[in-house]
Amino acid sequence: MDWTWYLFRFDGRINRAKYWLAGLIIVCWMILMAGIVVAFGARKFGFSVDDIFKVVDPDTYRALSRADLPPILAKLIGTPLFTWVFAATSVKRLHDRDMSAWWILPFFVVPGLINQFIDRLDNAYIGFTLGLISFVLATWGGIELLFLRGSKKTNRFGADPLYVSPAGKAGWDQQQELEMPTQKAGPPPQWRVKRGS
Repeated sequence: MDWTWYLFRFDGRINRAKYWLAGLIIVCWMILMAGIVVAFGARKFGFSVDDIFKVVDPDTYRALSRADLPPILAKLIGTPLFTWVFAATSVKRLHDRDMSAWWILPFFVVPGLINQFIDRLDNAYIGFTLGLISFVLATWGGIELLFLRGSKKTNRFGADPLYVSPAGKAGWDQQQELEMPTQKAGPPPQWRVKRGS
């Protein structure tokens, strides 16, 4: 498998199993980086999805101190890396479902931004409505990417990653995609002469 394409590029398609594997790879990298930071003296450290959206939150920068420097450096390296790998594999999985990469916005970006700023709303009804919208969008995105089967045939983003050709090779088989209409010999029906006339 081409790991550079699989983890870092946005073109093509991947199936559910490879999407789950990418999630496992990201979690293992997070555990490794957290272990390194804790080994260098941080008491407690972890990555979360909130780290992505804290970048746009001004309150994040007000509470920083020198003791926060090792965890901040690790997050400056890790968060963009994990976000890139997650985005690349999610886009390829969306392609497998025959969906555009723009579906990342309602499935991940909108719920993440809502969850980051929802506690600052004074109106409980608006907060509840936005929280419900966030939950529905994130759940829908999770079901689409984690549990539903991709397109069985070649779609606009590439060949079915689960397809195995009769020769035993995975990928696109040109002979399967050709459609040859059956040919009939003889003149068109309007030129035929009726017997007995």
